[in-house]
Amino acid sequence: MPVTDIFDVVDIDDKVVRQEPRSVVHREKLLHRAIHVFVFNQAGQLYLQRRSLTKDTAPGKWVSSCSGHVDTGEDYDDAAPRELYEEIGLSDPINLKRIFKEAPCKQTGNEFVWVYTCEAEGPFVLDPTEVMEGQWIDVMHLNHWLKERPRDFAWSFSHLWAKFQQL
Repeated sequence: MPVTDIFDVVDIDDKVVRQEPRSVVHREKLLHRAIHVFVFNQAGQLYLQRRSLTKDTAPGKWVSSCSGHVDTGEDYDDAAPRELYEEIGLSDPINLKRIFKEAPCKQTGNEFVWVYTCEAEGPFVLDPTEVMEGQWIDVMHLNHWLKERPRDFAWSFSHLWAKFQQL
């Protein structure tokens, strides 16, 4: 029998109100929690990952270096390093820090999202169930790519990257 992800459902103040299976949370558009991490190298490039084609949301789209749901009972600050390790094999991120928190909206899939940054050089070990490929990209090239081909990217990434660029 497959394992069912259970998420904390939260209220508009990001306080846990109950737990529900992932499928219910997404189907009923319930508020829940996630993290995104932007990993930069010493050259100032951002690492992007392309989501596996088997993912239930945004398959094959380019997204943040790593992103994921906060597990039931977990804090955002525990989820970020866990997801970095699970998705790209990064176990010792340098200067992992919170940058900003985004309120739930259509673009985030009804998630409260803490966006983090960290530094690393790679190479990374990608989880093929999560990530089909990854690449380092210059920020100027990324911004041009986003403008020219926005459908190559998940809505959540485009939304959060635009907010990050305004900081």
